[in-house]
Amino acid sequence: MIAPTVLALDFDGVLCDGMKEYFQIAWRAYCHLWPLTDPTPPPGLAEQFYRVRPLIATGWEMPMLLRALLTGYSEAEMGEDWPGLSQRLVEQERLTAATLAAEVDGLRDQWIATDPASWLAEQSLYPGVAERLAVWLETVQVVIISTKEGRFIQQILQPCGVDLSRLRIFGKEAKQPKQQILRELKAEQPDAVFWFVEDRLQTLHVVQKQPDLSDVQLFLALWGYNTAAEKASVMGDAAIHLITLPQFCDQFADWY
Repeated sequence: MIAPTVLALDFDGVLCDGMKEYFQIAWRAYCHLWPLTDPTPPPGLAEQFYRVRPLIATGWEMPMLLRALLTGYSEAEMGEDWPGLSQRLVEQERLTAATLAAEVDGLRDQWIATDPASWLAEQSLYPGVAERLAVWLETVQVVIISTKEGRFIQQILQPCGVDLSRLRIFGKEAKQPKQQILRELKAEQPDAVFWFVEDRLQTLHVVQKQPDLSDVQLFLALWGYNTAAEKASVMGDAAIHLITLPQFCDQFADWY
């Protein structure tokens, strides 16, 4: 396999472990949407949230994930058809994805503005990632493609010593699916060798189905937000490479 000249990376679940921050934001949004007499999370709720978080694609779903858990849906029921269940819950509660997204992003902005240190403390780059990013930025073009707002990504990376001037970031504000961003990047550099690392298997499957992206090497980040069943389903799939965090933080030759 030829080493990449363009390395495309998801952010949450590949570069950054933001699970604790996700729960905090989701809970704040939940308490705002469904006011409670006691704003203390029930025992064990955070751990349940961590287990089912891999089901969701974008941040607006996080309060609905808590709503499902707190209204009696089992983790197994949620795993069977989360997209359908979440849509039904949104309609039942007379909400919209846009309203939920504004709630989550607004609370995150407020948290950053009032107590940036505690916000940053709830998330961090995975071990070895900052050092490896510094190496990559000297040798290949690194692109982050994420459903997280680009400004949040920058605020997390800046204290880690990452040279943001050498990094391209496509966040939620790009308003493009990841396969389209990859397509446009390939159009800019038709002779480049693209590798794409993502922790969400469904996203990799979508890219895999695009004929014009068939030469993009795809990697599933095993340390990220995916389930045991998803990991098992890719075993033996020659088109999607499984990669561990130690491999990710090593030389490209050790990725496969």
